[in-house]
Amino acid sequence: MDMISFGSVFLELVFGHVPELPGPGEEVFTDEFALSCGGAVTSATAAAAAGARAGLATVLGDDFGSQVVTEHCAAVGVDLSPSARVARPAAGITVVLNFDGDRGFVTHMPPAGEDEQPEPERWREVLRDSRPSWCYLHAGPGVPDLLREARRLGCRIVLDMSLGEEREERDIIIECVALADIFVPNGDELLRLTGTGAIEPALAAAAAWGTQLVVKRGAAGALVAGPDGSVTEVRDGVREVTVADLTGAGDSFAGAMIAALLGGARLTEAVVAGNAAGSQAVSRLGAVGQVRGAGLGTGWPLPPKVVKEAATAHAAPWLRRVMEQGR
Repeated sequence: MDMISFGSVFLELVFGHVPELPGPGEEVFTDEFALSCGGAVTSATAAAAAGARAGLATVLGDDFGSQVVTEHCAAVGVDLSPSARVARPAAGITVVLNFDGDRGFVTHMPPAGEDEQPEPERWREVLRDSRPSWCYLHAGPGVPDLLREARRLGCRIVLDMSLGEEREERDIIIECVALADIFVPNGDELLRLTGTGAIEPALAAAAAWGTQLVVKRGAAGALVAGPDGSVTEVRDGVREVTVADLTGAGDSFAGAMIAALLGGARLTEAVVAGNAAGSQAVSRLGAVGQVRGAGLGTGWPLPPKVVKEAATAHAAPWLRRVMEQGR
């Protein structure tokens, strides 16, 4: 396998731009809505779209969100053999609200079973069994040992960080960064992680970690910075698009970049591919766009069978209402 993306997956209910968030007892309307999936599946999808043999290491259950992810992966050619199956809801559910030029999230993550193996431990077994050329994951507790195992096995690592992690996990993130081959934060994340107020001192501080950096900057492209202090600006690949939703742009960037590296591209060339994938991602609603699969038909309206399954597969009442409104 060329690459494996490690992490949780989510069913996304993505609402297009709203003028303001509703207050208590209020309701706002938007003309745009998409049912999508995101999380670790996003980078694997982008890598597969670029021609890589991509796999996904996650937990899939008996819930509607896991069904959506499974069908999406079958449609786009992402290998699910590294994933675990459990008899419980497993996919997170995220409501994405686009407003004020950014997004806000409301997320529910089903709890793991008491007898389930912690994911970083299971991922180490996946690494030993699959030996991917590259792995992509986010920093966090338990991840440093996984990265050490990846280095021992000769697997190369692209590391990212999750929203808000730097507030409580700064030391763990930096430990993970030092073990990775490439670290791919966005500009704001790097500033917060280094405690600096501008990109130049942030890059200088990050050089001490000894890891190649690719700093994502959205429409401005990316910066490729080496531990030797060298910095290269890469704007090629960025496309002028109407931004619909920023969700998943960073993961799409990483997946496409890894696929280009697998094809023999130099890092700056691979970043061009990442820029292009990130531009495409922000032009659509949802991390992977509107999902389409055997159980979902070809989009709205949803088949009655799917609405019924959603209502019985541990779906919350508000999810049932949203889906019924789309009929």
